[in-house]
Amino acid sequence: MKIIMLGAPGAGKGTQAKMIAEKYSIPHVSTGDIFRANIKGGTELGMEAKKYMDQGLLVPDELTVKILLDRVAQDDCKNGYVLDGFPRTIPQAEVLDKALSELGEKVDFAINVDVPDENIVKRMGGRRACVKCGATYHIEHVPPKKEGICDVCGEKLILRDDDKPETVLNRLKVYHDQTQPLIDFYTKKGVLKTVDGTVSTSDVFASIVAILG
Repeated sequence: MKIIMLGAPGAGKGTQAKMIAEKYSIPHVSTGDIFRANIKGGTELGMEAKKYMDQGLLVPDELTVKILLDRVAQDDCKNGYVLDGFPRTIPQAEVLDKALSELGEKVDFAINVDVPDENIVKRMGGRRACVKCGATYHIEHVPPKKEGICDVCGEKLILRDDDKPETVLNRLKVYHDQTQPLIDFYTKKGVLKTVDGTVSTSDVFASIVAILG
C-alpha cells in the first residue's frame, strides 16, 4: 500500500502519516529525514544533494526522486510506505509516477488532509516552543502548566518565526500555488481521498482508516 499525504503546512499530515505507519506496519518516509540520513551517511546521492542545500537552493526533482526511490527500494518498504513531504509539485509527481510505473508500481492513495487557511493560521499561531529543550505546546490544546514556561525544563516559551501569522500566510500561498494542483492531478488518477482535518486527531485518523480499510 503506497500512500501519499497531502495538505497545507500545519494541517497535521505528518502526525497522521506516523499513525498510519504504526497501524499498518509500513515505514513513514519523510523526504527531510531521507536527505539528512544520506548526508550524514556520506552517500553519493547525499553529497550531491548537499551541494544544492549548502547554496540555499532546492534539490532538483530528479535527484530528490532518485534519493526517494533508493529509500523505498529497501526491504522495510516491500509492503508499502507513507510518503510525507513529497511530491510537492506536479513535475515531482510526474517524475515519481514515471519511476514507479517502470517498476510496475503506482500510488494507491493520495490522502488530502483538508483544513481551511484561517484554521491553520490560528492553529500555528497558538504553538509555543521551548528555546532550550525544544518541547512544544499549544496555548489552547496543549498548554504548559504555567503560562509561557516549559514544563520540562522551566525555560521561556516562544512563538517561532515559522509560526507567526505573516510567515504562515506566506507558506500557505506557496502551498496553494505549487501543491494545490496535485489535488487535481491525483483526482484525475482516481486515487485522491479528502478527509476533514478540522476535527480531532483521532477522528481524522478514523476517517483515514475507513478509506484504507
